[in-house]
Amino acid sequence: MAQGLQNEVLHELETEYENIRKRVQENQRLIEQTQLEVTRMRERNIAISAQLSRVETNFDTIPRADIKAAYDSAMDANKRLLTLQGQLEKAKATLSELQRFEQLLGRLLDLVRTLGPDAATYRVPMPAPAAIEREAEQLSRRAIINVVEAQEAERQRLARQMHDGPAQSLTNFILQAEICQRLFDRNPDRAQEELNNLKAAANSTFQKVRDFIFDLRPMMLDDLGLVPTMRRYAEAFEEKTGIQTQLNVLGDERRLPGHIEVMMFRSIQTIMANARDNLGAKTINVVIDVGPDWLKATIEHDGRNFDPAEALAHSEQGDVSGLRTLKERIELVGGMLEVNSAEDELNRFVVMLPAV
Repeated sequence: MAQGLQNEVLHELETEYENIRKRVQENQRLIEQTQLEVTRMRERNIAISAQLSRVETNFDTIPRADIKAAYDSAMDANKRLLTLQGQLEKAKATLSELQRFEQLLGRLLDLVRTLGPDAATYRVPMPAPAAIEREAEQLSRRAIINVVEAQEAERQRLARQMHDGPAQSLTNFILQAEICQRLFDRNPDRAQEELNNLKAAANSTFQKVRDFIFDLRPMMLDDLGLVPTMRRYAEAFEEKTGIQTQLNVLGDERRLPGHIEVMMFRSIQTIMANARDNLGAKTINVVIDVGPDWLKATIEHDGRNFDPAEALAHSEQGDVSGLRTLKERIELVGGMLEVNSAEDELNRFVVMLPAV
C-alpha cells in the first residue's frame, strides 16, 4: 500500500516537474527574444540621439516640422524601449519564481526516490503537489503585481515630469509664436525681440529635454556601464541642484548584467531625487562597491530625518518618496534595501544587488 502511494506521488511530482521545466524553457526563450528587441531599440535610440545632435547643431536652419518629427521619434523610441524593458523585467521575475519552484520540486523528487517501500513508517511530512503549485502561483502573482505597480508608479512620475516640464514649455512656445505673428505688421522691432525670446526659450527647453531623456534612459549606461554613467550623473546633479555630491568607487570596476546596472542606477537616482525634493539635503555621498558576488551602493546625505518604516509602508498618500516601490523592485531581482534615519545622524541607504 505504501509503495503504491509512493509511486503515485512520484508520478505526480515527475509530471509537474516536467511541466515546470517546459515553462522555464519557454520563459528563457521569451527573455532572449525580448532582449534582442531591447538591443535593437537601444541601437535605434543611439541613431535618434545622433539625429537630435544634428538638430541641435543646426537648430536655426532646420524647419520646425523636421524638429518636431525628430522629437516625436525620440519620445516614441524611448516609450517603446521603456515598455520592452518593463516586459523584460517581468519575464525575468517570472523566470526566477519558476526556477525556485523547479528547484523545490527537484529536491522533493530526490527525497521521494530515495525512500524505500517502508517509507510510510517514517511519516516524512511532504506537501502535496497541488499545494506546492498553488504556493508557486501565489508567489508568481505577487511578483507580477509588484512589477505592474512599479511600472505604473514610474509612468505616473514621468507623466508629471512631462506635464510640468516640456509640455508646459510647448504651451508657452505657442503663445509666444502667436504674439510674434500679431506683431509682425504692427511693430516689427517688438516682433524681433519676441522671436529672440522664443529662440532662447527653445534652446533652454531643448537642454531640459536632453536632461529629461538622460534621466529617463542615459544612453551611456548601455555603452559604457554603471560607473561612468554615475560619474556623469553626479556631476550633472551637483551642477543643476547646487547640492554637493561626491562619488567614490571601490572594488573591481567592470561591466555587470544589464538589468543589474539599470536597477542600481535607478536606485541611486531615486534616493538622490528624494534627498533633493523631499528632505532638503545639502550634501550627498555615494560609494559604489563592485564585489565578486554583490554590487553594493551606500548613499548618505544630511537631509531631514524621517521614519523609514513609514516611508516603506503602504499608505493612502501613496509612495511619495518612491522608496517603497524601489524596495519592491530591488527585491524582485534578488537584492535588498536598508534604510536608516536617526536624529543627529546622516540618512543612510544601502542597496545590495547580485553581481552575477
